[in-house]
Amino acid sequence: MIRYKFSKKQDQEFTATLRSRVNNYFQENNLNRDANSTMVIKSICLFTWYLTPYFIIIFSGITSLPILMSLWVVMGLGKAFIGTAVMHDSLHGSYSNSKKVNFWMGLSAMIIGVDSLIWKIQHNVIHHTYTNIEHTDEDILPRFVFRFSNNQPKMWFHRFQHIYAPIFYCVPLLEWLTTKDFLKAFDYKKMRLIKPGAEFRKEFAAIVLRKFFYYIFFVAVPMLVVPIPAWITLVMILVSSGVTGIMLAMIFQTAHVVPSAAFYEIEGEEVDHSWSAHQLLTTCNYGMNDKVLSWLVGGLNFQVEHHLFPDICHVHYPAIAPIVQQTTKEFGLPYYAVDSFGDAVKSHFHMLKQLGKQEVYEGQPAFFVAKA
Repeated sequence: MIRYKFSKKQDQEFTATLRSRVNNYFQENNLNRDANSTMVIKSICLFTWYLTPYFIIIFSGITSLPILMSLWVVMGLGKAFIGTAVMHDSLHGSYSNSKKVNFWMGLSAMIIGVDSLIWKIQHNVIHHTYTNIEHTDEDILPRFVFRFSNNQPKMWFHRFQHIYAPIFYCVPLLEWLTTKDFLKAFDYKKMRLIKPGAEFRKEFAAIVLRKFFYYIFFVAVPMLVVPIPAWITLVMILVSSGVTGIMLAMIFQTAHVVPSAAFYEIEGEEVDHSWSAHQLLTTCNYGMNDKVLSWLVGGLNFQVEHHLFPDICHVHYPAIAPIVQQTTKEFGLPYYAVDSFGDAVKSHFHMLKQLGKQEVYEGQPAFFVAKA
């Protein structure tokens, strides 16, 4: 993996001003940048949402397939929102200023089947640093079946990608639950993101143990205990994971794979703008006035604020958003946002449709190529 270098000369005043204003907001209001009581209550509610259906499924003896399926769907939604509103903050280290608290809350990754180490590398290190940079940001890898930007090759079947996308958006989570954590461990060892030798062996053993825990409690136990054929329970588990997958895809794809977001292909290792400007150019907010949406998706509808300040707990994003908006306006930098989650979803699928039909989708910003 190429470790691209962003310009340290561009946008220095913007970055310093923005950080100063945000820091002043917390100081003047005597607030901590981490979780508050609202976040704690939310965490309790979301764990209850996810685990209550599980215990009902295991201990109630219910055999009605529609009821069981409904419970698994509720679990699937709960899993998605734990991922966005609890796990996400804790693995960013923004849930608490205590490493121990972040560690314990980060165990939420284990109960939803995702390995925390691999997630941190892919999301915190790669995605947040190299957002929408082709061949590096794994969140925009086309995987042959998709075309997310003008630079990616167009195949004949891409004209249908806006139709089949929801089906394929269920796959990444299923892949993550099964093979991805193990395969990525070896990939990241080659990239030296995990040190070879003793550290790799230790981390790989931890991945195996965490995955074993998930499969025992959330796959094997339901299949063995619920008084219906095991294969039906397995199908329900797969449907539940599919619900989680499509929900997560809609939350994240609508922030970066939308018409306003720029995609980059870098020649060499130098990027001709700052990291802060890069986050603004590649990210879009949605539904900023929708408090229910913000509660459910862990403030990830404020994706701009999250990318600029991943170390701040998401409960503070609505308050710092006006500061970011004002500062970007003063310095002539973009701040992309659409009114609602529905608008974001529509724009994402419209973009997929146009990229599948046209060699060059004119609604997408010019594809930037930075030369060394």
